[in-house]
Amino acid sequence: METKDNDALVYRKVQKQVKQIKFFYLHLMAYCTVIVLLMTINLITYSYYLWFLWPALGWGISIALHAVSVFNVSPFLGRDWEDRKIEELMEIEKERDSKWM
Repeated sequence: METKDNDALVYRKVQKQVKQIKFFYLHLMAYCTVIVLLMTINLITYSYYLWFLWPALGWGISIALHAVSVFNVSPFLGRDWEDRKIEELMEIEKERDSKWM
């Protein structure tokens, strides 16, 4: 019985991660489409000043941060850190509860 519960928990966790990856790729596709459109407009209308680089840079930083969070590249506050912290705090709570019983 415990194995089925564990499998269901793992499945939900993986399913959530797949949704996050899918959303990241949609975000990346929107970025590429819009930046190419802005670049085309910029080069056709006023090619002396490449203003499309500013939104590309700003949104690009957002894409990079999104990638770091989705693919767990961050060594500091990634998903593994969150799981470890939750387990640590649960142990502290269990110890605190057992002292008062």
